[in-house]
Amino acid sequence: MISTIALFWALCVVCLVNMARYFSSLRSLLAVLRGCDPLLYQYVDGAGFFTSHGQPSKQVRLVRYIWEKRYRDHHDEEFIRRCERVRGQFILTSGLCGLVVVSLIAMAVWQ
Repeated sequence: MISTIALFWALCVVCLVNMARYFSSLRSLLAVLRGCDPLLYQYVDGAGFFTSHGQPSKQVRLVRYIWEKRYRDHHDEEFIRRCERVRGQFILTSGLCGLVVVSLIAMAVWQ
């Protein structure tokens, strides 16, 4: 029989791996964005995105830009593909994080 605690920790590891994949894809998206659309890159604070002095309001702009699929009108196909990938990974990672929270609550109630 599979231990619920071992299953929970495996779910946490999968969630962390997907978070790392998401941040890596986001970093590569910003690198592509720097080359194909410098104005949008500055608009979303591309240079300071992963720094401690980054501006959260500008970071939210990029999330909203991707979430609302406004990238579909962009001229660069590579950028569109990267945005689709980041959006899919964001949805997957959000779902996994929600599942981890629900599992943690269920384990707390069950134990």
